[in-house]
Amino acid sequence: MTRHHFRAAGLATTLLLAACSDTTEPVTVVDVAQPWTAAAPAAEGMNPSLTARAVTAAAAVSRARALLVARHGRLVVEAYFGGADSSTRFDVRSVTKSVVSALTGIALSRGMLPSLDAAAAPWLPASDTIDAGDAAVTVRELLTMTSGYLWDEETGNDYDLWIASADHVQYLLDRPQSGPPGPFTYNSAAVHLLGVVLQHAAGMPLPAFADSVLFAPAGITSAQWEPLDAGTVNGGSGISLTGRDLLRFGQLVLQQGRSGTRQIIPADWARTMTAPQFSWRETDGPQTHVSYGYLWWTTDGPPTPAAFAWGFGGQFVYVAPALDLVAVVTTSWQGLSGAPLTATTDSALAVIVSGVLPAAR
Repeated sequence: MTRHHFRAAGLATTLLLAACSDTTEPVTVVDVAQPWTAAAPAAEGMNPSLTARAVTAAAAVSRARALLVARHGRLVVEAYFGGADSSTRFDVRSVTKSVVSALTGIALSRGMLPSLDAAAAPWLPASDTIDAGDAAVTVRELLTMTSGYLWDEETGNDYDLWIASADHVQYLLDRPQSGPPGPFTYNSAAVHLLGVVLQHAAGMPLPAFADSVLFAPAGITSAQWEPLDAGTVNGGSGISLTGRDLLRFGQLVLQQGRSGTRQIIPADWARTMTAPQFSWRETDGPQTHVSYGYLWWTTDGPPTPAAFAWGFGGQFVYVAPALDLVAVVTTSWQGLSGAPLTATTDSALAVIVSGVLPAAR
């Protein structure tokens, strides 16, 4: 494997057992659509000294722009850097993929897609040229990066070539395949294809579908999408959100898709998409035992089992159920490559893994 990339007012008091954990510590379920309620770190079981140290570590990352932490459903850290503030929309790149995963689960639950093993091709535009290999690709393979297209955006420039193309779906369909299914191959174009499938299955543009079934119910109002060709948006890495809305998304996943008394993401999907789908484990900077779920990165720990949305250059929405905690880090990723890219990404993740998590008592 290689590195990719790229409490509230009117709170409910319902408790959920922590997912992705062998503990029985409950997760506090809040209404994420309500404004965040701030709390002192100590009031929510965060060591004040270690929490302050995590903020200092974030400030020391030259490209860092935000660090937000929610514990027990309350906002215990909100720090911005480099001129950013609570109104800043952060272009969080591949965090988009984890949003698309949530939307896929909602579409499946509503019968818009028949099953995970349904072929994707019937929901693609009739103008697309599809061969037998394309026709065999399933929704599950798009969710697990196993569609079999020969692709390299880890060390190669396939993403740049794809994003510059005139037809973003056909560009992928024209690539040779080793499958499907194929080995895990990180492929943003394949996730964009899944976004196009969702758009056609839902009968509305992907942003409208997201607003209707996910963002509006969760109180997320800041979403902006990068437009592509043919009335589509970049479903692989094209969303921008404020820090508080990113934290809302993470809190919703922590709560197994529930907000107050409303189930927004099906609970079984929230658990499944954040569970590892592979036997392999890798180390990414400070985080060990990393694997992949359905467009979410996962870890068995240490320091704790977790799932995280990960965008190019150090964009993270990190969900730690056993700690009842969500952390968000964003950076200014533009122009990063090579060693500075790796260093920024590792430093951003270390703010969470080596800073925030140890502060949670």
